[in-house]
Amino acid sequence: MAHTDYNVWLDRGHFDDAERVYQEHLSKLKSGGASCCADRSSCKAAQNSVVPGKSPLACEIARAREHIQKSLDSSGYNAGTSECKLVARVDTLEKENREFRKLTDELRSAITSLTNRLAALEKGSGSESKAAAPTQPSPAAKKEEKSEEPADDDDFDLFGSGDEAADEDAERVREERLKAYNEKKAKKPVVVAKSNIILDVKPWDDETDMAKLEECVRSIEMDGLLWGASKLVPLAYGIRKLQISCVVEDDKVSTDDLEERIVAFEDYIQSMDIAAFNKI
Repeated sequence: MAHTDYNVWLDRGHFDDAERVYQEHLSKLKSGGASCCADRSSCKAAQNSVVPGKSPLACEIARAREHIQKSLDSSGYNAGTSECKLVARVDTLEKENREFRKLTDELRSAITSLTNRLAALEKGSGSESKAAAPTQPSPAAKKEEKSEEPADDDDFDLFGSGDEAADEDAERVREERLKAYNEKKAKKPVVVAKSNIILDVKPWDDETDMAKLEECVRSIEMDGLLWGASKLVPLAYGIRKLQISCVVEDDKVSTDDLEERIVAFEDYIQSMDIAAFNKI
């Protein structure tokens, strides 16, 4: 029986796992073309490095080993880069923490200094107010001062003539001020309230002498009464009324008194009405 050599791959499971990890790593890479070119070159290099007499299985094993080594190297580089970034970030945070702690200590010292200064100022102001307060003499000192004053019988007024003189001066000052106020008030011009009134005076019939009627009305004279313009206004059936205006001082002339005097001329006047009443 002829002797036959068999190539047995005992660790194929490990290499299969390595090949799977490698393929996953290649799928995560952004540039697929570069990976493919590198794959071809490594395969060609493995084929060129195959020693004559070995099977293609040895070439595949060598290529898998090379890819596993590259994957491990690239993952180690990425881990190192991430670690460097983390260390730099921690250093930055520690620096910021030191600066913040320094600022906090400065603020705390400033607040303490201001508190001490304010307490010193309050203490100083309290002592100054106490020093500035006038000292009240005690009752015993007042009694001693009174006892030391000499008794002068001549200055003693039994009937209080000094008080009477003071009262007289105060009364005189009050009268002078009252007199000055009255004089000032008298000099102030007084505003006289006046009113403009239009009266309608009606006769008995159309045969009444309207000229005589107007003459009777204007014959009324009163203090504060001033007659104005007049005219005849037709009523009905040939009867006309006398419409006359007048200006009166409200304090001196009353409309009721004026009406009584006008209607007193019974021979000519039947009635009187106020057509308009306006304040001036």
